[in-house]
Amino acid sequence: MAVNAAGSVEIRSALLRLRRSTGLPVAFGGLVEAGHRRMRISELSGTATDSLSRLAVTAGNGLGGKAVALARPCAVTDYSASRQITHEYDAAVAMEGLCSVVAVPVVVRRRVRGVLYGALRTAQPLGDRTLTAAVDAARDVEQALVVRDAARGLLEETARPQTVPSDRGATWEQVREAHAALRALAPRIGDPALRAELLAACGLLTDGPRRADVQLAPRELDVLACVASGATNAATAERLGLRAETVKGYLRSAMRKLGTHTRGETVAAARRAGLLP
Repeated sequence: MAVNAAGSVEIRSALLRLRRSTGLPVAFGGLVEAGHRRMRISELSGTATDSLSRLAVTAGNGLGGKAVALARPCAVTDYSASRQITHEYDAAVAMEGLCSVVAVPVVVRRRVRGVLYGALRTAQPLGDRTLTAAVDAARDVEQALVVRDAARGLLEETARPQTVPSDRGATWEQVREAHAALRALAPRIGDPALRAELLAACGLLTDGPRRADVQLAPRELDVLACVASGATNAATAERLGLRAETVKGYLRSAMRKLGTHTRGETVAAARRAGLLP
């Protein structure tokens, strides 16, 4: 299963949040190309021209390249006149009419994965509130990429041929844990295509045909998947970002639909219905 790791959805969402929270007229950004120390600007928000579109920014060059090289936020008040940066990209920046610019790296496991920019068309200092909002937006992208990386790893695991022992031993328990992890990750994925691929992988892990007369809501399945992997209500709540009482409510609802009375009966019934591995 191929997973698109471009992260364009996460970058785009972060730029929109950054502009809404700060009032910045322009925001743009992109991810570092795999195997290179080069970032390509792929997402634009509020721009008036295409001068920055697909611009390749090399580590160390310009403001964004400096943020990549140093792995920390960098800002200038007047881009074209700044002595703090190199000026390979002045023409593109000038065509868009940008002056004050902040560039914040997206860092995952000590590796710069991308850069978010926010900009003004006037030469004035960017305040602490704006800088903090830009850093927060980058952190959001970092968390999204961590989730995406975890999802990719799980999808690769499910794509490998599985040998399931007849006694449903340790290997089958790993399958159940992978199923629970995939279902827990799916609601946190911003990319609809990747989210659908995760849920499709969940279906591949279930044992046997699914009964059409048994329908559980997605969150009821999420809760049952965690319970089936051995998680308590409290652990399930933490994993899914829910309250413990909400988890109990989903369990009660699943029990009513499956005609069961205990957690164990409910999990067993869901397995017989082809809803869980």
